[in-house]
Amino acid sequence: MKLNFILAADSYKTSHYKQYPPETEIVSSYIESRGGDHPKVLFFGLQMYVEEYLTSPISQADIDEADDIITAHGLPFNREGWQYILDEHDGYLPLEIQALKEGSFFPFRNVLVQVKNTDPKCFWLTSYIETSLLRAIWYPTTVATRSQYMYQNIKKYLELTADNLDGLPFKLHDFGARGASSMESAAIGGLAHLVNFSGSDTMASLVYGRKYYDIDMAGFSIPAAEHSTITSWGRGAENDAYENMIDQFAKDGAAVAVVSDSYNLWHALDQIWGEELKEKVINSGGTIVIRPDSGDPIEIVTETIVKLMEKFGHSVNKKGYKLLPDYIRVIQGDGVSAEVITLILERLMQLGISTDNLAFGMGAELLQKVDRDNFQFAMKVSAAKIEGVWYDIYKDPITDHHKQSKRGRFAVIKSGKSCLTISEKSLGDKKNLLETVYLNGKVMRRQSFDEIRKLALSE
Repeated sequence: MKLNFILAADSYKTSHYKQYPPETEIVSSYIESRGGDHPKVLFFGLQMYVEEYLTSPISQADIDEADDIITAHGLPFNREGWQYILDEHDGYLPLEIQALKEGSFFPFRNVLVQVKNTDPKCFWLTSYIETSLLRAIWYPTTVATRSQYMYQNIKKYLELTADNLDGLPFKLHDFGARGASSMESAAIGGLAHLVNFSGSDTMASLVYGRKYYDIDMAGFSIPAAEHSTITSWGRGAENDAYENMIDQFAKDGAAVAVVSDSYNLWHALDQIWGEELKEKVINSGGTIVIRPDSGDPIEIVTETIVKLMEKFGHSVNKKGYKLLPDYIRVIQGDGVSAEVITLILERLMQLGISTDNLAFGMGAELLQKVDRDNFQFAMKVSAAKIEGVWYDIYKDPITDHHKQSKRGRFAVIKSGKSCLTISEKSLGDKKNLLETVYLNGKVMRRQSFDEIRKLALSE
């Protein structure tokens, strides 16, 4: 059941229609990222929000429910304003939302989204949607940005230690569905990660990719064991459990992942994989991906690869780095973060081991351990039309000038290889990168996932 959109706001928003200056006609706001750990953000996710929440009209039942809940909650309800939207606009929000291209990178403090009301009687609506609109931007953009910088980091180590980048799209796999706060968060965050990579176990993201971005299949996965499917065989039959994985799933061109630390990882590597099942691994036709799943990731991953090379041998690639045979690889899915990835890949490189031996899985660190402050997202009113006159609106706290907001209506233009936010008045004949995405209930711009990926990876 979809939430009543009128109730998708912070409580205090319900009283704001009484707080603006008399004769206010238009309120204009913008969304930006004010800073963070990386120099740019990868903008993504607005299209999902627009199509899910703004293309369906509010109903009389929505108004009645909101009236009941909000007044009982202790706040005034703008019934007249919402009834006007229903009666005069058939329930569609009289707003214009402009945005930059999803999939593009933009330096901090550039306007990503700009929104204003299109009906003077609905001046209060612009800020009313801040809660849901800002959330729709900061979360997927933060996940996509962090994922992209991990993509760039892994790519760097592949360029240093591997002969090609063929495996790059599958070097960071999304394990985050169970660690996300909701199904919707998993779907949105999971799809944001797939802007950069092609590996995911978050199936909800695949549904969102089809529904909102016209991609039949945004990500891929492989058969993989979990501890229950290994330990249910009993400790004495661990080798039988592994052999079953080979028999069931290993075939020409296929990969299968087998968690191998249920009891004694070192015994599994040295004895079971390296001796008892060695010939079966070699002759399977597929790729067996060993997953160590506990202990210090840097030490465990390094020792796992070293032991596998001792048992199965290795080649030396054109860059001079050691590489396991094609039929065996490693994935680390426990305790993985951006920092841990760097530490592991740096350690392997120091030991003359190629990044191509390894892939990573990331769970809550990817989809859940993020917040609005990672990149300091904010939505602020910057202009208002009152009695026919436009005024610049801004804040500039003396206690924190970093929170100073922009003034006026904006355009974003290309500036060399980057971009620059300028006053809409000074745009002239320059192209405005802010495009109208939504207008009065209608979607005005749609991007395919393929287009977004192409933009993101072209960086």
